[in-house]
Amino acid sequence: MNALAANHLGRRKRTDLVFRVLAAASAVMVLLALLLILGTILWKSVPALSLSMLTRTPKGGFYLGREGGILNAIVGSVYLALGATALALLLSLPVVLYLNVYKGRTSKTAVWTRFFLDVLWGVPSIVIGAFGFVIMLALGLRASLLAGILTVALLEFPIMSRAIDEVMRLVPRELKDASASLGATRFETAVKVLVRQTAPGILTGVLLAMGRGIGDAASVLFTAGFTDRVPGSLADPAATLPLAIFFQLGTPFPEVQERAYASAAILTLIILVISLAARAMNRKVNRHVVK
Repeated sequence: MNALAANHLGRRKRTDLVFRVLAAASAVMVLLALLLILGTILWKSVPALSLSMLTRTPKGGFYLGREGGILNAIVGSVYLALGATALALLLSLPVVLYLNVYKGRTSKTAVWTRFFLDVLWGVPSIVIGAFGFVIMLALGLRASLLAGILTVALLEFPIMSRAIDEVMRLVPRELKDASASLGATRFETAVKVLVRQTAPGILTGVLLAMGRGIGDAASVLFTAGFTDRVPGSLADPAATLPLAIFFQLGTPFPEVQERAYASAAILTLIILVISLAARAMNRKVNRHVVK
């Protein structure tokens, strides 16, 4: 028996060692891939990075290698991402609260709603862009910031909904029962208990969806249009950083291609700032969460 126990223990240790090595190797590969991507972008973007590129719009001949900047694409991306994320949150939060407060875990409505959200999440962004284009024509809109916001909001909606939903499903049922036992209505429980308890997760889901929206090109290719000017209203077309990168890389001029890598570096920096801001906000929001 002692020999069998020792053999079994040795086999478990070897198995544990193998999985630890595989996990460490996977982590190293992910880190190396990230460093390689960031290093390549930064190295190729250095020649074109300048203050004037961030503060100026494209001038005549910009795509031939002449003067100008990408201020139009930076502002357009920020406008579009903020508008789409706000709209997606207005759509997502009521749906998720309905599933978690008014429907049980085994409710067929909840099960099928989550299934359809998963399917919608998996739809390629180019398909969502084409659908947004059809809706844009049906509503009599032209390629504009508003059309882009509506399309990107549709792209972000399932991502945000499922992310927030998974967080809310982790809230202990006892917490909701305690709220109900104190005389709170379902609406009060949803707003004052669930939202407050899951605020860090909601913030994470919002930023996850926003990162997807601000970095997507296919969904706005047909709907947001492209312009060398900063959009002055929702009816104006809007340039975005992903499309600016796409158009600049498509030119045969090395100077313009370097600007494409600089645009990619700026887009990466924007997402990094959003992530850092989210972590800082999470610390403040976490004070209201029951541990």
